[in-house]
Amino acid sequence: MSTETSSPILELQRQRMLLQMEYDEEKKAFQQQTETLGMMRRVKRGDAWMPLRVGKSYFNSLNQYCVEIFRQSDDDTDHNFEFGRPVQFFVQQEKAIRFFAATGTVSYVDGDRMVIAIPDNFSVADLQITDGQLGVQLFFDETSYRLMFDALERTMRAKGRLAYLRDLFYSRQKAETFSFPDMGFSYLNDTQQHAVNEVLRAKDVAIVHGPPGTGKTTTLVEAIYETLRRESQVLVCAQSNMAVDWISEKLVDRGLNVLRIGNPVRVDDKMLSFTYERRFEAHPDYPQLWSIRKAIRELRSQRKRTDNWHQKMDRLKSRATELEIRINAELFGEARVIACTLVGSANRLLDGMKFGTLFIDEAAQALEAACWIPIRRAGRVILAGDHCQLPPTVKCYEALKGGLGRTLMERIAEQKPEVVTLLRIQYRMHEDIMRFSSDWFYHHQMVAAPEVKHRSILDLDLPITWIDTAEYEGKEEFVGESFGRINKTEAELTLLSLQAYFELIGKERILSERLDVGIISPYRAQVQYLRQQIRKKDWIKPFRTRISVNTVDGFQGQERDIIVISLVRSNDEGQIGFLRDLRRMNVAMTRARMKLIILGNKDTMTRHPFYKKLWDYIQSLKRVE
Repeated sequence: MSTETSSPILELQRQRMLLQMEYDEEKKAFQQQTETLGMMRRVKRGDAWMPLRVGKSYFNSLNQYCVEIFRQSDDDTDHNFEFGRPVQFFVQQEKAIRFFAATGTVSYVDGDRMVIAIPDNFSVADLQITDGQLGVQLFFDETSYRLMFDALERTMRAKGRLAYLRDLFYSRQKAETFSFPDMGFSYLNDTQQHAVNEVLRAKDVAIVHGPPGTGKTTTLVEAIYETLRRESQVLVCAQSNMAVDWISEKLVDRGLNVLRIGNPVRVDDKMLSFTYERRFEAHPDYPQLWSIRKAIRELRSQRKRTDNWHQKMDRLKSRATELEIRINAELFGEARVIACTLVGSANRLLDGMKFGTLFIDEAAQALEAACWIPIRRAGRVILAGDHCQLPPTVKCYEALKGGLGRTLMERIAEQKPEVVTLLRIQYRMHEDIMRFSSDWFYHHQMVAAPEVKHRSILDLDLPITWIDTAEYEGKEEFVGESFGRINKTEAELTLLSLQAYFELIGKERILSERLDVGIISPYRAQVQYLRQQIRKKDWIKPFRTRISVNTVDGFQGQERDIIVISLVRSNDEGQIGFLRDLRRMNVAMTRARMKLIILGNKDTMTRHPFYKKLWDYIQSLKRVE
């Protein structure tokens, strides 16, 4: 066997080994946290809700038994619950925690209300009679790992098209293309038009590399729209539910019939209207199906089973299956775009379905194994994203060192640069905010569109300032075991510098022009502390709705007129922890349209070459002025 053909299998085996390390690490961390972290800390981290009030229980349109719960605490802690994540109920007693054996799955979350799908034999009455505080926590996600391991195994054993794509993606073999002249799209710029044409020409694979503000989503929507003039249906996936929501909404706005498998993160009528569940319920045959399912449940609960019980049951079940198949055939037959997360593409609803083209958005945030889940359903793969922004989350340091964080998009981009189109014109930020990111991450290739090139709030304003916090003697502190770093002095300075900037602009103008502000800190503890402080400041009251505070991940894909970044780290050793992952900083800085204010200890930060260069760059802007 030649090395050329055996290398893809070896590479996939390596992926499996690294994924196993990540699985073991995450499972161990979950067990340790559950045992050692007080439950209140898990509540504060957003991994648990307690206390709860139990609402109604019912069968939903997908015939899952569901229970509705409400979070009773009055703080506005962000939480990490979202559709599809496994959860476990527990009762916090005086000295111990009693966990319920069965786990459920989040079906829907909106504010302080959550709907959880639970096993049919789960007794909701048990949740009512509790001798302590009832709570729910995120459980370890076995399913996603099982699907990723399964996808790697399937890809290793593959024959046919999947085997061809596997061997292509793991070698320097040229990807095949069609040749036809460029088509013009009047509302796209040159690099966006080129990207759409490259997608249409690709027989195997194409990559749309979209740095911040370059209109990646606009380009991708157009590429999908054009593809659908040649194919009847496409599969569109992304790593997170939020990214799936975002692209789905844009496709619906473009006039395409989208069927969203799974529930959206942002729960409003527009988002819900194209979900599978809502469409299923709205189907004219659904009331009939519902009554048959009800009859099945009543029949099941009968103690006395007569001779014809089985016949009755079989008849009802086959009628229900027939209706379900008919409704699904219509829903999937009408849809032009099937949209779901990468893991969601393993849903039984898609069993046996094949697609000419698979689009993976935010592909630079997805583990390689997760991408192989939907690839098995596709003839060709289009990846879109930016590997200079947020990477996939990898918790095991050894697995990260071994290369688990390297994505399929990066791998293909390195081996086949000819399939990559870089979108070069950005429409978000002032040229000076863009330039540092462009020089460091994108080989000086970014260009600011004329309409944003000099956009600013104040005349003769410096687009970027770095306030050195070293002279204020603020030191970072560690709060709570494994909970994170905070720098109270810097938090205070962050709000003071925003207040000073607001005074320069003037209250009337901020409100009339609806200027918005994002305060970003890489550390979750600092974010929570800043939120507490904001609630106490009277001067912020009129602007409360214009200011949002979050981590870098929380601002992914968003933008604000003014961005303030609190770096937190301040120590004599020059330790900056995960701020060494410069992609996070790239995301944070490029959220700003007109003004970027960075607060950080210069002495601590500039020992790292990136931050040294950033400091020097910002000083050079002052001299130019």
